[in-house]
Amino acid sequence: MNDKQPEPRPEPKSGDEPRRITDLGTLKALGHPLRLRVYGALRVSGPSTASQLASQVDEAVSLVSYHLRKLAEHGLIEEAEVQSGDARERWWQAAQDTLSFRHEDFKDTPEGAATHAAVVRSLISYRREQYETYLDQQEAWGAEWRKAADQSDFLARLNPAELTRLNAEIHALIRTYEEQGKAAEAAGDTEGRENVALHLASFPFRL
Repeated sequence: MNDKQPEPRPEPKSGDEPRRITDLGTLKALGHPLRLRVYGALRVSGPSTASQLASQVDEAVSLVSYHLRKLAEHGLIEEAEVQSGDARERWWQAAQDTLSFRHEDFKDTPEGAATHAAVVRSLISYRREQYETYLDQQEAWGAEWRKAADQSDFLARLNPAELTRLNAEIHALIRTYEEQGKAAEAAGDTEGRENVALHLASFPFRL
């Protein structure tokens, strides 16, 4: 769910193929800060009800239900099979394994370019919040996880083709680990496994 880079989802849904958002209405629907949080919670937790999601994002159930309907109107989420004995409960899941949206699809209109920039900034804020939450809680994670976690910065002199190739290689490596983790968990190897966020940003800059 970002400007080009894919992110993982723990279990398959009706649409496992990556979805590239190219229409402004869908991008606007996704870009609301609370909807980004709700969508992110769904991707991590899997099928959930509005009340479960409201607890995760610390918002009113009625407000979360409203934003779930908006996400569903644009095919970003869909109804899931009922996961409890209460058939009255409405369960939701992300409708695709990966979302992407790119500047090139929105650059031709001022509104499109501004919306794309705003959504990317909202994603950056969301990811910063994720990392700051980890920093606040890192003592509780224990020494092994603190040693495994990483925050790195690299500087390279590249041309566009080289950066494109580098990103593709990094994505492929991450997907390999995603699949290995899913396969191991499906085989019963669940000991010590947690959700792990990997945030990648690569861009040119000048001083």
